Amino acid sequence: MASTPNRISSFSGWLYPFIAVALIALISSVPSGPLKKERTDTPLDLADKELREMNFPKADSIYSAELHKNPGNAELYWKLARLQVSIGESVSSENTDTGLLHYRKAAEYARTSISMDSTSSKGHSWLAASLGVMADKIGNKEKLKRANEIKRELDTALRLNPNDETALSLIGSYYREAANIGWFKRVVANTFIGDVPKGNYELAEKAFRKAIALDPQIIRNYHELALICIEKDNREEAVRLMKIALEKPALIASDRRRLEEMRKLLKKYSLGQ
Repeated sequence: MASTPNRISSFSGWLYPFIAVALIALISSVPSGPLKKERTDTPLDLADKELREMNFPKADSIYSAELHKNPGNAELYWKLARLQVSIGESVSSENTDTGLLHYRKAAEYARTSISMDSTSSKGHSWLAASLGVMADKIGNKEKLKRANEIKRELDTALRLNPNDETALSLIGSYYREAANIGWFKRVVANTFIGDVPKGNYELAEKAFRKAIALDPQIIRNYHELALICIEKDNREEAVRLMKIALEKPALIASDRRRLEEMRKLLKKYSLGQ
């Protein structure tokens, strides 16, 4: 995370939010309403539960066993991609090579899922996620090349399913970070590297608001949207969003970090909790 909560200070770090997206907003989603009736959990349900609890070896064991039984199941491959991204993010930041191995494996799984069923949005959204986390570990020129592919995959995912919460959260971050690349940096990048990502706060805000409407429990989307409101000098709305977020349950450790950042922002504006 950048040194200040509401701006990315370095051009080279613009893809960073993709790293956190996969774990913070997308894996930990829980049903927003009560279950109408009880049902027996399937092996995939159990594997998903283990993943949410960050019991990665157990989740991997169940997914792999199911894949052995049904190697043509495209859903299993994107779920394995999601798992590999999660495992990669659990690796120490000092162990870059090990993390990259997991991210590459995630991209392979996602591409396999797409090859089996190109009409499923999840294969495309998790390919975008895996490319995003890989891109943070390489140079600026390669990052920009990856950015175009990431955007294409997100556009495809949302064309296939406009309500894909994974793709919405990812593209919200994409647009927010693209908006943080000022005109001077765009000129420099276009001159020496190539096209830079294009986006603005309005597009980012639209994506995050839709993501919140689809699942109002995800803390990350409130936080990101509040940061956009701060950038646009709409502090009243930012405060409202952060106060809502503080009422949401922390689903994973990263949520606690975001909640702490929001408390600091509320205190800074003398409107805090």
